Amino acid sequence: MKVPRCKGTRDLLPQDMEKFRRVEAGFRDCCLGWGYQEIKTPTLEYLHLFTSAGTLSPEMLGRVYSFLDWDGWSGERVVLRPDGTIPTARLYVENLQKLPIVRFFYVENMFAFEGTGKESRERWQCGAELIGGSKPEGDVELISLALEAMAELGIEPVEIRLAHAGLLKTFLEGLGLSGEEEADVLDKIFSGNMDVLDDVKGGNPEVEKQLKLLFGLKGSSPGFVENLKNVFSAPLPALESSLSELARIADLLTNLGYSYQIDFTSGKGFEYYTGIIFGFYSSGRRLGGGGRYDELIHLVGGKGVRASGFAFYVDELTDLLKESPQREKILVKARDAEGLKASFEVARLLREAGYIAEFDLGYKETSDFRWIVDMRSGAGIELIDQSSGKKQRMPSPVEVLELLKEAGCK
Repeated sequence: MKVPRCKGTRDLLPQDMEKFRRVEAGFRDCCLGWGYQEIKTPTLEYLHLFTSAGTLSPEMLGRVYSFLDWDGWSGERVVLRPDGTIPTARLYVENLQKLPIVRFFYVENMFAFEGTGKESRERWQCGAELIGGSKPEGDVELISLALEAMAELGIEPVEIRLAHAGLLKTFLEGLGLSGEEEADVLDKIFSGNMDVLDDVKGGNPEVEKQLKLLFGLKGSSPGFVENLKNVFSAPLPALESSLSELARIADLLTNLGYSYQIDFTSGKGFEYYTGIIFGFYSSGRRLGGGGRYDELIHLVGGKGVRASGFAFYVDELTDLLKESPQREKILVKARDAEGLKASFEVARLLREAGYIAEFDLGYKETSDFRWIVDMRSGAGIELIDQSSGKKQRMPSPVEVLELLKEAGCK
């Protein structure tokens, strides 16, 4: 009986892995160039890492894969890692908290249950975290790193969308909702459900009106944020700090020549976000995003440290990759035992020269290859160009390599 793969998962075939490795290598090289260091956290984490301090939203907690890690006498509930930032925060607190600033990056898989099984339950992410960096310069560093990584992969143009968690939280606090209602609304907003605003009925109609107005406004300049200050700071003075921070980030991005859109309906993210939220879009799809989480390190047991980060979905990036030039594949054939020995030496030299050398084991479709190296005992080497049908006798592997080079074979 054929056993299928689990629902919501996918097999990565050779052509998929080629693109996966290109994304991984490109992202890794870019992060290393910015001074970020690679980490890996365990696939399994204790559930209370995500629940005890309210670090993960109720919506996300309802989708984690959780089970009892039983040792025969007692057990602790664990989860398959649903998020990359929270385990990174734990890693920092547990191992490196004495350092004033750290830059991490990772390529890891995340797990979240999806009821239909039609969407991914396992997704790979490329993420970067800056812990201890000043804001907003640290946020702009991360945005610049993300854009550079995508440019290196040939994914352009990329649209930046900005929002601010502090603004959203201040507005919700002004509505007079209960703590549970406020958390529920924020959870739905961060999950991308903006329709929840139509159902919000707080104790302050004026703030409710201002909140809906905010979500209807969009801009693309520092001046737009200054206008927001004039509109919203009077009814809600607590917004001044968040708006000033957003204005500073917008100003820095403008000075660096980046275009962006300030759109508060794009504030998809996590409940632990406290400041700027940024998303990256290309070809009509969301590639990933990030934000500032200045309270998260404290929530997982550390000192109060500023931090921010972002992550890309690897599958979104691989879908947008352009085809890359492939190395030339050469088929190596041997007629007998003596030819077989010589064929291994020729294949080694071909690989050292940068070619892919495959042995003919009797079942390979030769039409997949332009070039065939046929080892004939006592008759030297025969090089066959299948594109022209031309056959040439070569006295040694050196001549084979020279002819391939002259033919423009790479």
